[in-house]
Amino acid sequence: VPKKLVTTVSGCADDALAGLVACNSGLRLLQGHRVVLRDDLQAIRGRVALLSGGGSGHEPAHAGYVGKGMLTGVVAGAMFASPSVGSILAAIRAVAQAGAAGILLIVMNYTGDRLNFGMALERARAEGADVRMVVVGDDCAFAKPGKAGRRGICGTILIHKVAGALAEAGASLDEVEKKAMAAAKVVGTLGLSLSPCSIPGSKPSFQLAEDEMELGLGIHGEAGVHRMKVLPADKAVETMLKHMTDPSNASHLSLTPGSSVVLVVNNLGGLSCLELGIVAGAAVRCLENRGIRIARALVGSFMTAMEMAGVSLTLMLVDEELVRLIDTKTMAMAWPNVLTGPATARREEVPAPIEAPRKPQDETGTGLSSARVERVLQRVCSTLLDMKDKLNELDRGAGDGDCGHTHSQAAQAIQEWMRSRPPPAAPAQLLSAVADVVLEQMGGSSGVLYGLFLTAAAQSLRGRSDSPAWADAMDAGIEAMQRYGGAAPGDRTMLDSLFAAAQALHSLRSPGADPLQVLAAAVQSAEAAAEATRHMEAGAGRASYIRSSRLEQPDAGAVAVAAVLGAVLE
Repeated sequence: VPKKLVTTVSGCADDALAGLVACNSGLRLLQGHRVVLRDDLQAIRGRVALLSGGGSGHEPAHAGYVGKGMLTGVVAGAMFASPSVGSILAAIRAVAQAGAAGILLIVMNYTGDRLNFGMALERARAEGADVRMVVVGDDCAFAKPGKAGRRGICGTILIHKVAGALAEAGASLDEVEKKAMAAAKVVGTLGLSLSPCSIPGSKPSFQLAEDEMELGLGIHGEAGVHRMKVLPADKAVETMLKHMTDPSNASHLSLTPGSSVVLVVNNLGGLSCLELGIVAGAAVRCLENRGIRIARALVGSFMTAMEMAGVSLTLMLVDEELVRLIDTKTMAMAWPNVLTGPATARREEVPAPIEAPRKPQDETGTGLSSARVERVLQRVCSTLLDMKDKLNELDRGAGDGDCGHTHSQAAQAIQEWMRSRPPPAAPAQLLSAVADVVLEQMGGSSGVLYGLFLTAAAQSLRGRSDSPAWADAMDAGIEAMQRYGGAAPGDRTMLDSLFAAAQALHSLRSPGADPLQVLAAAVQSAEAAAEATRHMEAGAGRASYIRSSRLEQPDAGAVAVAAVLGAVLE
């Protein structure tokens, strides 16, 4: 049985509604019933009241759509179960007694919902209430729907919105009913899932293999129309839209070039926001390629099926009036704050800013030719490329195992850069140029840290090439890394090797110091510091989240820094 974060299995539907009401001052529970009502019932006097509902487990539907401009109230059933006749009737009585000028029930097309809402409607009419019912069946899955008809799914929320805007504007019950029924006829929805779902305390109702997806399944885990191998998002979207609009499918939505639609990309519960965005983009592109205008697009979790990892696409054919009703403001907490404008994949991009030309610097040469500088850089690059697997292995126990990969990316990028132009011999220009390459190509936090170090070191070296300048540059680079990275010596990071080397390089400030001997001492210090990280407890970086008892190897970043300095010395 899948794990669920609930207090009790039996009370989860009530607890969810109680939580929703506790966090939303515009909502109230109806005493003794699983019913959520608007807090300002007095505001519906003389206006049409809208009630909807169904089984729990589809949150935010339907209670999330209660509020000014949408539903007056919602009646919730137990998990995936129709609400009781008694609770529906209680909700009808509550809004009738508040002075509603007629009541419209918006019901999804499931037998239990039709029966229970229908029974409550008949009893309310017997009491003298003016109650009507609109049944929404927007599922496009079945080519030949059976006697039960098309299931009601996510398209229902658009009917809530259209009817809610009309009711708020003071339209009569006849008009709200008529336009809600008309809107329900031009909406279609199709679901696609990568996983099953389950209600608290129960096993999943079906299983999907790791490489399978199912088209056209219901929001309670009912069987779909086609089980197939997992497709890329764009192909999956094309498959969905083709099925939804296929004229041979009796439950299809007629879509022709030039049509305007409202698109709803709905997370069925367990899809990541990243995947949802990819699906939304694919849907917009696919529709535009068919000549369809997407007047509005709503992307999010609107009607879910517990933790089902899946998505549904809803299309409603719209004219100017329907778009205006969709745009009308509502206080319902689950309705998205969508800007009034069409969706398009052809939106013009903001031009990238042009980098201002760098001011020419009076740089002093190093005494080395570009060819000599290139040989040093080539040695650094070849060293890092040779160490790729070793660095990855060291990083695997403390991070995500990509230290060798990121360093080899940087090495390849520097090699490519040198093939395109000779590297500058002036120290500040050289380090600044290498910083640009690393920042652009290395990736990960290592790329930014090296970029910070090299950029600050380059600033310190401007106009200088004397030996003490390199000690100052090392200190400046380390200070920049600490300022933004937050690590300190002893935290088991690349900084340990850099700091040890910097201490040795301070000897360059002594008159008559031999630069090669000082560099050799710096390399020795860096290597010793890198080895010492083996016994340190991590205080920064990803490794700081791992128990020290599991960190048995030296830090990969510290080892890489020592290797770079060693390559320069060679």
